[in-house]
Amino acid sequence: MSESFDYHTKRRQFYENIEGFWADLYGEEYALYDIKLIKEDEVSSIRLISERIGAIFFKSASLLRNVPDETLLEMGFPQETLSFLRLKTIPAESVISRLDLIPYGDSYKCIEINADTPTFIKELFSINSLVCNEFGVANPNEGMELLLRKAVRHSINESINHPSPHVVFTAHEDNIEDRETVLFLQRGVPSKFTPLHKLQIQRGIGLFDEDGVKIDILYRQTFPVESLITDEDDEGNPIGRWLLELVEEGKLTLINPPSAFLLQNKAVQAIIWGLHEENHPFFTEQEHKWIEDYFLPTYLEPDELLQKGMPFVKKPSFGREGDTVEIFNQHGQLIHQDAQRTYSDFIPVYQQFVEHPTITFQSEKGIQQGKLLLGSFLVNGKPAALGYRVGGTITNNLSYYLPVGLFKGEG
Repeated sequence: MSESFDYHTKRRQFYENIEGFWADLYGEEYALYDIKLIKEDEVSSIRLISERIGAIFFKSASLLRNVPDETLLEMGFPQETLSFLRLKTIPAESVISRLDLIPYGDSYKCIEINADTPTFIKELFSINSLVCNEFGVANPNEGMELLLRKAVRHSINESINHPSPHVVFTAHEDNIEDRETVLFLQRGVPSKFTPLHKLQIQRGIGLFDEDGVKIDILYRQTFPVESLITDEDDEGNPIGRWLLELVEEGKLTLINPPSAFLLQNKAVQAIIWGLHEENHPFFTEQEHKWIEDYFLPTYLEPDELLQKGMPFVKKPSFGREGDTVEIFNQHGQLIHQDAQRTYSDFIPVYQQFVEHPTITFQSEKGIQQGKLLLGSFLVNGKPAALGYRVGGTITNNLSYYLPVGLFKGEG
């Protein structure tokens, strides 16, 4: 009882002093007052693996931009996005992307890339440093916030097509995680923040902020394109599709760029795995080795996995936070599913199921056990901050943030 009370008090006193952070979400504890220690050589290994996985995804984008429309439609891309997908607006395929990795043997397997609108940014690039200081350990993400800020400014500079661009960062104003993530990214950038609902669009002319000033660059870290295209105003005008048209017409630049949305689709992993199984020359011998080592068998149909007697995950081609995910055993029987079904209209992909490792951690509810998932960021394709979430078999928006520190010592 006293131990739980002590945890509660220390946690509250620590997190309540951090401005603009959501230590609790949906009325529940989110950020744990606990830390998982990791060795320096393990951090180096994760970063090397992440860079290799990223290289495979980013190389695949160049191929996908040139496939027929039918292929993109079969992958589940909405018809309205096809011309948008083929745009290459800046050198980086994604400015900020996050790989979700599961420890596997003495290595890791990638279950997906969040290339377009990844969250978990402020936690790993900023808050983790404060937690490490609190616990008196070194921060494995030291220096990564500076790297991130340089990358954000660099992506904006690469997008400039006239001397004094009007740069606007946007997010859902009433969602603390979305809003504060975007405000964190905006820090130090000559720009303004305009909530999504205050943006104004004139078809074929431009996007405007709440003061009627035309926007040149829109930084929308947390607003997914697949949600954007269904957006309508009060008169029923398809303002989301109009926004994509502005990008295609060169009247607006979006960050993350269109190529990030191209990679956000989980069917990309089915394409990568299919090319690997064919030993296709698109990938070098070295790259095929990386795919074998770090990717999981992924298909657009479950047949291959069933034939091999593999347990598998069925997940929507577009989806987030474990929503609509189902897990099947080796006989194809459903054994676990997320209660949320928001993304059931999207084409599913089928991926070999790999068990998350179970760890013990401290929380408001006392000592708990949970499944561990590693988030590893790529910034302009280069490895950056990393950290853990811990929760149920399907990592969803009720999973905890578990800070990470460097382990110093022998063995």
